[in-house]
Amino acid sequence: MAHIALVGPPESRRPRLGRPVSSRSAEAAGGVVLLLPDGEPVSARRPSARTHAAMLPLGRALVRAGRSEGLAAHVVRYRARGWNGTDADLVTDASWAVEEAVRRYGDVPVCLLGHGMGARAALRAAGHPAVAAVLALAPWLPEDDVAAEPEPVRQLVGRRVLLVHGTNDARTDPELSFRFAERAKKANRETCRFEVHSDGHALRQYAAEVRALAGDFVLGALFSRPVTRPLTDAMAAPPPLGLRMPLAAGFGGSRRR
Repeated sequence: MAHIALVGPPESRRPRLGRPVSSRSAEAAGGVVLLLPDGEPVSARRPSARTHAAMLPLGRALVRAGRSEGLAAHVVRYRARGWNGTDADLVTDASWAVEEAVRRYGDVPVCLLGHGMGARAALRAAGHPAVAAVLALAPWLPEDDVAAEPEPVRQLVGRRVLLVHGTNDARTDPELSFRFAERAKKANRETCRFEVHSDGHALRQYAAEVRALAGDFVLGALFSRPVTRPLTDAMAAPPPLGLRMPLAAGFGGSRRR
């Protein structure tokens, strides 16, 4: 009998929220950000400690910025690092994380914030009633395939959605995120996309600007804080202008080192 390789995560594994980035108690939380790390196309291996750690600086920055509203943040620990085809295991884990956040924190708004494959999972899991916003950084999206259903967008209706992509991303195609954003914008007007010129998949070159934009978006979406003019303009502009908004150096008063 031929050996069948395991693709998905073992049944014994369970996703976890991980330790809160915020030091505030559950009773004080006014909103929650769930950070979804990058992954791999096919893998049953345990999640990468490196991709988990890569989300922490952004999580800490958001918690500091949202301290007055009691913003809580968690980096989600997947069962395994693989998307794994139609199983879409990272989506299952992201959906579980939203349910767990509601169980812990109650009726508070949730933002799903993902990077790479975590960004695709965030976009897919946005249909949960608690999700108010989605921030997709360098999202990994499939090539257009006439034989397959297009990536869904209806679950984004009623949410604020922001995509951010480096124009020099060699791992995830920025043109695919633009095409996705075009379809998402038709279903949901509260969708925009920023391009980080010359930056790559990790968005390291303009990390300070990305953090500032993320804070602007998340706090505006979860707590109705006023947002900066570029974000307002991007949301209001018709395609392609609002979907190819450049993220300028020094955005939000940030300074690159």
